[in-house]
Formats: sequence, structure tokens, C-alpha cells
Amino acid sequence: MATFKQTMKEIMSLAWQFVRRNGFTMSEALKCAWANIRLRAQLQKRICKFYFQKVDGSLREAYGTLKSELVPETKGEKKTNDTCQVYYDTEKSEWRCFKKANLIKVA
Repeated sequence: MATFKQTMKEIMSLAWQFVRRNGFTMSEALKCAWANIRLRAQLQKRICKFYFQKVDGSLREAYGTLKSELVPETKGEKKTNDTCQVYYDTEKSEWRCFKKANLIKVA
């Protein structure tokens, strides 16, 4: 379990990333960073409903999880990208991802 100091460091780092790369104000960036941290925590516990904006501008409603009992085994080494959130789509039964800056709402 992450300590408060580690969590705050991660939130601030993510917020500054949004400010530099996406042109967010610090207020917008912090709101989005907190939402991303909450989403990741919920994805690790259960199937979660959330909304994000796709690259083409449309809104996507997604149901996903990262809970180890609900996702299939992965083969090989995964590539990591700090700007994308990976999740297992329970509707399509496939791995998906979205840009963290495009997260709209966690339901």
C-alpha cells in the first residue's frame, strides 16, 4: 500500500505532466490527476464504470478492471507508457487503453 507521501508525489507528477504536455491549468490538472489515481485504485479492486474522450473526440463509456482474478494471464513483457492507462475491458474481453488526460468521469 502506498503511503500518503508517495501518493501525493505521484499526483503532483501526473498533474505537472498534464500542464506541460496538454496545456491544462494547474487546477484542471490536479482534478484530472486525482480522478486517475482514484480510477486506478478502483480498477484494482473491482469492475468499474468510467468515461473518457476518445482521440476522435467522441465520448466512450467503459467497463474495465485490473483485478488479477478477473483478467487473463499476460504473456511476455508489457510495454509501459506513462501517458496511457491500461485496463481490461470486461465487455469486449480485451486489453484497452486511453490517454490519462482524456479521463472525464469515474462512476
